[in-house]
Amino acid sequence: MLIDFAPSARSSVGIEWELALVDLTSGELMPAAGELLDACGGGEDRPIRKEYLQNMIELVSGVHTRVADAVADLAGSFAVVQAAAADMGVGLIGSGTHPFSRAAAQRRFEGPRYDVVADRTQYWGHQMAICGTHVHVGVDDRDLALPITNGLARFYPYLLALSCASPFWEGEDSGYASQRTMLFQQLPTNGLPYPMRAWADFEDYAEELFDSGMISTPSEIRWDVRPSPKFGTVENRTADSVPTFAELGCLAALTQCFAEFVSRSYAHDHTYELLSPWLVRENKWRAARYGMDASVITPNPARRQVPLREGLAQWLERLAPISRDLGCEAELAFAATIAEKGASYQRQRAAGGAERALRLLLAETGRESPFAH
Repeated sequence: MLIDFAPSARSSVGIEWELALVDLTSGELMPAAGELLDACGGGEDRPIRKEYLQNMIELVSGVHTRVADAVADLAGSFAVVQAAAADMGVGLIGSGTHPFSRAAAQRRFEGPRYDVVADRTQYWGHQMAICGTHVHVGVDDRDLALPITNGLARFYPYLLALSCASPFWEGEDSGYASQRTMLFQQLPTNGLPYPMRAWADFEDYAEELFDSGMISTPSEIRWDVRPSPKFGTVENRTADSVPTFAELGCLAALTQCFAEFVSRSYAHDHTYELLSPWLVRENKWRAARYGMDASVITPNPARRQVPLREGLAQWLERLAPISRDLGCEAELAFAATIAEKGASYQRQRAAGGAERALRLLLAETGRESPFAH
């Protein structure tokens, strides 16, 4: 299967932000997406879009050179949605999961594509009441797409831990910083990317999935980090949805800087530092389970494990020159603030239970920063 990759401006950035809709009276998830999209002029290929379930929407930025401009783009769409939602008695939350609503009780949109997904995935498909943050980074050379995909997967624990925002599931503390991560990997073609080096390997893989009836188009390969040939990007799908614009900017900047780091390393000598796939998988689990308190396995045999906060500080220092070149220095630096003051999962737990966590999310979503007073 030949898959055309349409190159795009190197390290350009776009963000997709999924938000859950909440009944402000009951606090439960609310199937209001259709009415809300009509009120906002949303629709397919527009900045405000529907998703699989009727209790969520997705805000999509345009393509930008600077992270700040992509975040400002989302902020404009959010203001439109928030105004319409308020008139309907609907609240918005940026979180990997709703703290207490039952997933299987949620209604999905009808349609041939969604019907196939529902029929095939059964129980696990009914659990997908989850929201994420996706960051696209532009790739100007098809041969860089898989190195960047593999590189971002290597940095999975940092990209996930900063965003972990789903400790509660159906009213209980799951014990995980990101319950969404554990749920999302249950569906076919989801999960970590396979460590392929050549584009032809990716094409062969897609052809085998197509011939086996697993996919009908390459876009149905839903890896946590994946090439997106249509847009000429690599898409980072590791992160939970987060409530504030500062957190969105931070995740986009870290993705952009890691991608550029891999691009520069590859351009230097056509190599980049990898981690064994089984260790990448373990790092993913550790970040989902422990969040900022995880220990990260590294490729360095002299120091095989480092506390995530320590490793993050080292990478922020190493990426600082790249962030200056890309104009996202402030957004990248906010990662240190999150590490010090607490990611969303920590703030939700500190609120004191699932219902208080929901109230916190309703208050934080759409703010500039969770730490502003």
